[in-house]
Amino acid sequence: MNIKFTDTFKSVPEIYAPKPASAVIPDWYKKIESFQDGKKQPDGNGNTTATIKKCMPVFDAITAGYILFTPADVWVSQKFDETFQKIIPFYEWANFGLLQFHPVVQAPNHPSRNGHENYPKWINPWSIQTPVGYSTLFTQPFHRESIFTILDGVVDTDIYTPSINFPFVLNDINFEGLIPAGTPMAQVIPIKRDSWEMVIGNDEDVIQQNKLSIQLKSKFFDSYKFQFRQKKEYK
Repeated sequence: MNIKFTDTFKSVPEIYAPKPASAVIPDWYKKIESFQDGKKQPDGNGNTTATIKKCMPVFDAITAGYILFTPADVWVSQKFDETFQKIIPFYEWANFGLLQFHPVVQAPNHPSRNGHENYPKWINPWSIQTPVGYSTLFTQPFHRESIFTILDGVVDTDIYTPSINFPFVLNDINFEGLIPAGTPMAQVIPIKRDSWEMVIGNDEDVIQQNKLSIQLKSKFFDSYKFQFRQKKEYK
């Protein structure tokens, strides 16, 4: 399977090109030890001393898909706005037509509004094309510190291939300072479309889940990784 990224700006520096998420693992995750106090041993109560670094679901989330990056610096300051009669964030960018804005009336009660009077929007330079039957989830990069949070979306990128832009909010509405070029902007995860119907499990399902839970607890270390996890690959 191939996923194609095309620079619609035709001038984004290679250093800010999309990368597999596995190639840009966040520093906090790299630095944390795999086991508490560096000791690979039970904790004295029959439990493992593994840290979040040994949690494969977290690792699979961090490394899922691809990361898009901001291609230029953005400076945020706080200025009085005559229209809103209040101090609001003011944005300046060093290159490209990097930002546009949505009026807040388009989503006045969004849970992430956080006091914003408009929604800034990253103008993403990259168009994305997936194979037939595959859509793309665009989400805030998982488990990464950020000054902002994009509003998530799913696009059928096998049919609609123009670049997708990302409305966002500042996590601190009073933030002032630099959002540097190369900041992770969005995590891009291809997903296969299918039809789903919800069903409720029965007692037999509970018995099966209990068996799997017992199997998971048969090993102190890396049990899920070696007994259940399936490999995911994004290059």
